[in-house]
Amino acid sequence: MKRNAQRPAAAASPATAAVRSERPSVELAGLRRRLASMLYESMLLLGVLALTFLVPYLMLGVGFGISPPGWFAWLHIFAVLGGYFVWYWRRHGQTLAMQTWRLQLVDAADGRGLSPGRCWLRYALCWPSVLLFGVGLLWALIDRDRQFLHDRLAGACIVLLPPAAKA
Repeated sequence: MKRNAQRPAAAASPATAAVRSERPSVELAGLRRRLASMLYESMLLLGVLALTFLVPYLMLGVGFGISPPGWFAWLHIFAVLGGYFVWYWRRHGQTLAMQTWRLQLVDAADGRGLSPGRCWLRYALCWPSVLLFGVGLLWALIDRDRQFLHDRLAGACIVLLPPAAKA
């Protein structure tokens, strides 16, 4: 997917053509880079979950023999991680790990950012994609664009950003 599709030269004015040529072309991110970003993200999420569990659960007295039901813990994890991902995806299209690896989540059709609803859809689709023996991740091996199943279903894709220009 090219982010800035070129129109026929006859339809573009010289000024418009100059602006188009200055914008960098964005390519789909490779599978290894996306998997490395996911590994890094999982380490960051351990810290996020530690903080979000530590404070509320200590306030509830979990360490003193009182523990919430198991479904509540899973609901808590789902909500906290969902808030983290959707907030970052909506803000810049990148989580902390994606920023490190120069990856960005965009709409597969037009290259723009995703709506909040599409972000939540992608997030919800990530769970079965990963937890069902990684079938959604393995899907990338047979997908024509090497996209994960949850990205394909949500109409999203992860692109590789060009390197930052040195000042």
